[in-house]
Amino acid sequence: MKWLRFSLLVLGVFTLCCASSGDSSGVKKMKMQFRVFEEYTQALYQRYPDIRIEGENYLPMPLYRHIASFLSVFKLLVIGLIIIGRDPFALFGMQAPGIWEWGQGNKIYACMMVFFFSNMIENQLMSTGAFEITLNDVPVWSKLESGHLPSMQQLVQILDNEMKMNVHMNTRTHHHS
Repeated sequence: MKWLRFSLLVLGVFTLCCASSGDSSGVKKMKMQFRVFEEYTQALYQRYPDIRIEGENYLPMPLYRHIASFLSVFKLLVIGLIIIGRDPFALFGMQAPGIWEWGQGNKIYACMMVFFFSNMIENQLMSTGAFEITLNDVPVWSKLESGHLPSMQQLVQILDNEMKMNVHMNTRTHHHS
């Protein structure tokens, strides 16, 4: 019996490792945003060789981050309970629901279902959809406010206007000094 539990534990960990490499719902979104960022960066470097472009993650609200962290730990606890065969409902004097009984009979499927379902929720909680652009710490575009990415033409026009305004402001301050 101990070997069976140990082998299920090893099989469960192996399954989770394989499953995590195949879970790409959040990765596709991140790669798409990163690909857009790279395309814009290359185009802007060609037009403005002296500009410094940085990319960073835009964090979601703290409440969403905390819920996602809790869910991540809870997911591992549930998967562990499924693998070792413990009934958490018995601790509270409750009868185990049918889905728990099904999970005990189908441990691999249950673990994968818990893993993928909770990852889907975690990704939704952590996704902001942000693509925010600042020039000299001044916001010039916000996908969160506008609801869409700027076209390359829009972005170049915005940056040209901002740079002209900055050059104009710098020459005015030098003339007054």
